[in-house]
Amino acid sequence: MKQLLLLATASTLYLSSYAQDYIPSPSRIQHTVNYLASEKLKGRGSDEKGGMKAGKYVARQFKKLGLKPVNNGSYYQDFTFDKNSHKNVPSRNVIGFLDNGAARTIIIGAHYDHLGLATLYDGKYPLNVIHNGADDNASGVAGLLEFIRYYSQNGEKEPFNFLFIAMGAEEPGLMGSKYFVDHPVIPLSSVHLMLNMDMIGRYNDTRGLGIGGYGSAQEWPAVFKDVQQPGIHYFTDGGSKGASDHHNFYMSGIPVIFLHTGPHDDYHKPTDDADKLEPKEEALVLQLGIKLVANAMKYDSLHYVGEEKK
Repeated sequence: MKQLLLLATASTLYLSSYAQDYIPSPSRIQHTVNYLASEKLKGRGSDEKGGMKAGKYVARQFKKLGLKPVNNGSYYQDFTFDKNSHKNVPSRNVIGFLDNGAARTIIIGAHYDHLGLATLYDGKYPLNVIHNGADDNASGVAGLLEFIRYYSQNGEKEPFNFLFIAMGAEEPGLMGSKYFVDHPVIPLSSVHLMLNMDMIGRYNDTRGLGIGGYGSAQEWPAVFKDVQQPGIHYFTDGGSKGASDHHNFYMSGIPVIFLHTGPHDDYHKPTDDADKLEPKEEALVLQLGIKLVANAMKYDSLHYVGEEKK
């Protein structure tokens, strides 16, 4: 009996340890944000070295977690953009694919850039002052990596493929997502939905979690029905356009879900720092997102509602 108890205990500890490998982890979230929002990266500006370092960091994580590069053998999708008097500014999306052999694909994304030293914005923000962008949007990238761990390590082969995108140059005008939908690495017609995370690290229980895009698919009311996550309350918003990357996917005929914990006094200021993150609450937001994706996967296809496709 003692031996059986020891075996049972060991088995329980193993399963618990294994579960922690893929369930969203507050400590991993904080670790990711600490790096991306560190002084070393100087705010991850699109036209600055810190932005390039952030993109390389994300690519390394994609490779470590087993995602496949799908852009001619590269994780990078390079592009240039114009912003005010700045022409041909270089940036890149970072893209990785989890191939489950399915006909359709779910896109999960978050932008990794921030304002950096504000050199692109012609005096709109304090120049040569580091804007670390912990919530905006190191928190979203941390969430993206946790989603990858979940779907690549949970022992399940989902009925959909997953394409994970860390988008560049969101702050100058959604440039990375615009480039992607104009130059997709998979057919947009094969995309089931796009889930976007932008500022998910400062949960405020008074406001709750906002989820946009509720009006972008006929099935969303059924998908959202009875979905709850202890420790998080949320409200839905039918709007599917907006100042984040899901906008361009929606305008291309794709149902979207947009997770956002709301504005705060540090938005687009040098004070958006890592020590203000709420990692436990962010982990719960991600668990809620996983539940919504699970419900969406019960449908072979979703019926898009809204703008005409391009």
